[in-house]
Amino acid sequence: GLLRITDACVERVRALRREKEADDGEGAPEGETSLRIRVDSGGCSGFQYSFELDSGGLQEGDLAVSKDGVQVIVDDVSAQFLKGATVDYTEELIKSSFEITANPNAESSCGCGNSFVPT
Repeated sequence: GLLRITDACVERVRALRREKEADDGEGAPEGETSLRIRVDSGGCSGFQYSFELDSGGLQEGDLAVSKDGVQVIVDDVSAQFLKGATVDYTEELIKSSFEITANPNAESSCGCGNSFVPT
């Protein structure tokens, strides 16, 4: 498969959706908000991951992976760098964040876990 999504990631996206709906009042139906992952150039190792909630749906060239009703979207360019990786959500004392772990396309990643050197 393209991506593996952990249960922690699913739970976090659901929680963020609920917060977003509370903020928006009526807002978009729950199924609309997805987690979008992009690989951008930059960061300490050359490429970095960016995560955002997206309620705009699929754009041209997007690929989607779903688990338990939560959808993760990647564009076709980013997908090349993410194929086979795991999307996780980690909560630590200093920071809580979505993370890409076990990415077979990354030769090395930096300590912050947000950027990597492609293989």
